[in-house]
Amino acid sequence: MADQTASSPAGSGAAVLAASAPAAGPAAPAGPVPPVRDGGRRRRRGARRHRWPVVVPFFAFLAVCFGLPAGTMVYGAFTVVDPASGEGRFSTENVGGSLSGAYATGLTGSVELSLVTALLATVIGTLIAQAVVSSPRPALRGVVVSASGVLANFSGAPLAFAFIATLGTTGTVTQLLHLDRTGFSLYSFTGLVLAYLYFMVPLMVVTVLPALDGLRSQWQEAAASCGATRGQYWRHVGIPVLTPSLLGGAVLMFGTAFASHATAAVMVGSSQPLITIQIANALNGNVLVGQENLALAMSLNMVVIALLVMAVQIPLQRRSTRWLG
Repeated sequence: MADQTASSPAGSGAAVLAASAPAAGPAAPAGPVPPVRDGGRRRRRGARRHRWPVVVPFFAFLAVCFGLPAGTMVYGAFTVVDPASGEGRFSTENVGGSLSGAYATGLTGSVELSLVTALLATVIGTLIAQAVVSSPRPALRGVVVSASGVLANFSGAPLAFAFIATLGTTGTVTQLLHLDRTGFSLYSFTGLVLAYLYFMVPLMVVTVLPALDGLRSQWQEAAASCGATRGQYWRHVGIPVLTPSLLGGAVLMFGTAFASHATAAVMVGSSQPLITIQIANALNGNVLVGQENLALAMSLNMVVIALLVMAVQIPLQRRSTRWLG
């Protein structure tokens, strides 16, 4: 009787364990099932396929508005048309002519004008922007930024007429200050520089303001705590950090001046050798009839210089973003 009583709990416990054990069959997975990667790849490929129709109009716009004119320009620059038969043939005669004689002088004059105005606009614009950033009056910044945004877009024929009415031979300021007695002439290289600076300096102010805002006040405080003067801070910290932004702004100013046409065309005409005016004269037949392809060759020279400018500006912009971003 005692043996039966002692064996009863053991038997009931075994029965409970047997009842709680899982039934015989395939083993259950030990952990979570890993996701299927093929499905994710299919979703990404499908998303990429859905993105293509969105950018097709953009590429079509580029092909029509930029690719077609560029292809026509390159084709015409390397094509010479026989006046007698009217047939065209491949030749580098137009490109060679655009780099010699008066056309080479015009290209040199445009590069020289662009370099001088870019240098002056960079220096003057940076000084003005620094004065605005360091000013304790927020209203001054708003006024300067608004005025710079307006003046940076005031160029072309209206600007030329304004300068002629102000500093021309019979201009108001010329008559009041008797500038004609000093030998000053608006229709010269110096007059062109003044006219270009009128819209390039505000453009440089707008361009360099974000870079100056990126200079952290902690850098100047740390330099001052180490005993550095204000001049030493700018020489060893401020200017090295701003150098990529300043160089990028100078390159942008060069490209802006190099591509400007209407201001010089209205103000000085053909009295100053500039490549943009020579291209317009060749296209209009003002010098020789049938020089359209030579004008395309000169335009190709300008495009090459513009591409070089972009190749310099893009790395500088990236570097300044890394430092000041």
